[in-house]
Amino acid sequence: MRTFVTVLAGLAVIYFGTTGRDPDEGRGLTGGLVLLALAASLLVWHLTKPGQPAK
Repeated sequence: MRTFVTVLAGLAVIYFGTTGRDPDEGRGLTGGLVLLALAASLLVWHLTKPGQPAK
């Protein structure tokens, strides 16, 4: 489940990053957008990490 949510977060950043552009700018995938998607995925991966068991 954690992997699915992580991949979904990265794909959502790419989707909204490419559909939110003006038609004049083109619909290409930029390096900055890929880095932003990777950062979002890593953030979700970190935030969904299982906690330490209580002692």
